[in-house]
Formats: sequence, structure tokens, C-alpha cells
Amino acid sequence: MTKVLELESVVEFIADINDQKDCVMSQDPTQDNPNALWFNIDIPKGHPLKAGDRVRVIIEKL
Repeated sequence: MTKVLELESVVEFIADINDQKDCVMSQDPTQDNPNALWFNIDIPKGHPLKAGDRVRVIIEKL
């Protein structure tokens, strides 16, 4: 696998999508900054995450 990106950020918000999943979000308010990265990732319910938690997102090409 080839690592494309590793990003550490604080979870800002968790949205309730449906009975099976939530959406974990970190969105930079300065969308004009090309160096600011953010994410919206759907994950299965039952996770321990809450707003304010620090997470690491790793994207790899298989």
C-alpha cells in the first residue's frame, strides 16, 4: 500500500445519518486556505468518538 495522506485533527461535529451510521466531521472555517484540510467520514454506529476528540485519518492506495 502507498500512503497518500496522514491527517490529524479534532472532531468538530458528529452527525446522526441513520440507524446504522454517523458522520464524523472536521471542517476548517477558512476554506480559502489551500493548506487547510478537513474531512467528513461516515462510520458505523457504536463508535466511542465525540466532539473534541483528536483523530488520525490515513488514506492509502491499495
